[in-house]
Amino acid sequence: MSISGKIQAAPSGSRGFDADTVISTTVAQQFASQGYAFCIRYLSLGAGQDEGDLSSGEASDILASGLALMAVQHVEDPGWSPTQSAGQTHGQNAAANATSIELPPGMNLWCDLEGIAQNTSAQDVTNYCSAWYSAVSAAGYVPGLYVGANVVLSGQQLYDLPFQHYWQSCSEVPAIPERGYQMVQTLVPNPVNGIGIDSDVTQTDLLGGQALWLVSSV
Repeated sequence: MSISGKIQAAPSGSRGFDADTVISTTVAQQFASQGYAFCIRYLSLGAGQDEGDLSSGEASDILASGLALMAVQHVEDPGWSPTQSAGQTHGQNAAANATSIELPPGMNLWCDLEGIAQNTSAQDVTNYCSAWYSAVSAAGYVPGLYVGANVVLSGQQLYDLPFQHYWQSCSEVPAIPERGYQMVQTLVPNPVNGIGIDSDVTQTDLLGGQALWLVSSV
């Protein structure tokens, strides 16, 4: 069973936020009243959703407040070493955790790529990302890639990955040739509505691609 909602392509110029804090109905309504259109919350890295990460109830509250929803998986601590095996495990966990909280197939789940150990080979990063993509895609979700600091890969190498949805972090990161980004993140230094957030704005990429979010069907 899935949360009652529908998948939509995110209109260009929509303003939203990502947060590593549970969003209450009251806070979600505050953001919606201030012109925010969407929220991005976290999936756990391990098997099963941890306390403080997105739950089915929180997802329903966010949608009922008038915000669209997407989900991003946590990343390992800085200095981690990606492998194909880890990519498969993390991707399977992302999909299983999304399913466990009733997120419907067809929406974007984002892989947070950042903080990779120095001297990691580009091939190891590519193998990790490709395995993550395959695991999430096999479950019916649409994989997206958040490009943070220290990803090792060049813009061309990022473009050559199987992903068709890219999210630009607030760090200095490579441009994605031919395609570009579908979301751009901006650092927000102070709390908003009592919680820490980063701001995100959607855009249509150079190939016409858009982020895919979940909205209330009511």
